[in-house]
Amino acid sequence: MRLPHPLTGDLYDSPVPPGTGWPEDPAARSTPVARDAADVSELARTDDLAELEARSSVCRACDRLVAWREEVAIGKRKSFAGQPYWGRPIAGWGDPAPRVLIAGLAPAANGGNRTGRIFTGDRSGDWLFASLHRIGLASQSTSEHAGDGLHLLGARMMAAVRCAPPANKPTPSERDTCSPWFKRELELVLPSTRAIVCLGKFGFDVLLNALQTVGGQVPKPRPKFGHAVEYAVPGPYGEVTVLGCFHPSQQNTFTGKLTESMTDAVMLRAKTIAGL
Repeated sequence: MRLPHPLTGDLYDSPVPPGTGWPEDPAARSTPVARDAADVSELARTDDLAELEARSSVCRACDRLVAWREEVAIGKRKSFAGQPYWGRPIAGWGDPAPRVLIAGLAPAANGGNRTGRIFTGDRSGDWLFASLHRIGLASQSTSEHAGDGLHLLGARMMAAVRCAPPANKPTPSERDTCSPWFKRELELVLPSTRAIVCLGKFGFDVLLNALQTVGGQVPKPRPKFGHAVEYAVPGPYGEVTVLGCFHPSQQNTFTGKLTESMTDAVMLRAKTIAGL
């Protein structure tokens, strides 16, 4: 059953077919689809960031993740039962030549998987965008849905795994299958990037692996994740600073492990390092 988009009122199926008018959809009907790990590796070989976004947003390489994201998109959370769900992978989003890069784990089943934008539509996203707006990296304090007018200021977001995983836990195989999307996006935006904020240990570890793959000189012994840690990583386009930040999950924010001031301090440090 087609349902109205909460911002535009246009009707869409769940999941949303590519090229049907969903706000900020990077893909077209003709965008090639990766159906296994070999396809991902092949299709990630593009020099066009917009094309990479499009290709990653229609990927069907991981059977378990495809089944889960679409099951959630069809079944829906009760509070969103009247909305269409994006139900596809979430592409990187933000400035195509960022000074600050923010790397996370994966979209949430009823967050990005519903709205079509990374870190959007759940409590974690509310926390994160409020911080980015306070320090001047986002044009508004809320990110409700793709097409809401929000844009990032000198910043970009990307996820290590592009599909919402069951229990928020992708398998090592799923992580590895998705990694060419992540590595190629990193490679394309690295020339302008000077600071990378990693939300949580998973994103931190994947980011360091990807940096090393694209020519970054990761320190030895290998850096350890922690909140507000900083590591300088020389690379092919100059030095980039990798910063750790506790993930803005409800488990961390409700318990006080991560506070607003702690989040703001890391993001402001990244902004300062980046010269913004």
